[in-house]
Amino acid sequence: MSLTSLLIFSGAMLLLALTPGPGFFVTIARALTSGMKESAIVVFGIVIGDIIFLLFAIYGLSAVAEKIHWLFLLIKYFGAVYLIYLGWGLWSSDPHIVEIESAKEISQRTSFFTGLFITLGNPKVIFFYIAFLPTFMNLEKLSGVDVLAISSVVAIVLGSTLLFYGYTAIRAKKALNSKHSQKTLNRIAGSIMIGSGTVLAVKA
Repeated sequence: MSLTSLLIFSGAMLLLALTPGPGFFVTIARALTSGMKESAIVVFGIVIGDIIFLLFAIYGLSAVAEKIHWLFLLIKYFGAVYLIYLGWGLWSSDPHIVEIESAKEISQRTSFFTGLFITLGNPKVIFFYIAFLPTFMNLEKLSGVDVLAISSVVAIVLGSTLLFYGYTAIRAKKALNSKHSQKTLNRIAGSIMIGSGTVLAVKA
């Protein structure tokens, strides 16, 4: 794979990453309610899910994905219920919540799996990569270094774009420090998560 192909692929990935999707909305919601650290963990989960599907596409495992479609459907519906549950919790929560260490640990696990479920709950991602990658490279001739480079591009471009969105949301939040504003933000974030979970559940 040439450097030019990798750079063109990076540009295409950036354009795709800039397009708002479920990952974008959940990242924003988590940033508004829990801060940059939790938002970054959500992004990490999203990136891991994307790389899993990327590797499936590169190594020709689409047939395997088809055979275990039931598993992806299970993840999809579990993830949808999980997001709606989290969204309702945000909607109905008091903006002044005491944070303790154990709660933070649970929150980090929750953030990671929220991000992971967003991606793994949509097995169409693997077929997107199958259609997308051959435009820029010959999948049959990729070396281990090439695969590492492509995975790195996906992780860096997708991750940095979503982190930028999360950071922007936090900057906006700082201008709204009243209890009323915080409750409004919680309800907005909760609505986003409920909406994302609903879309995930009903999307074909």
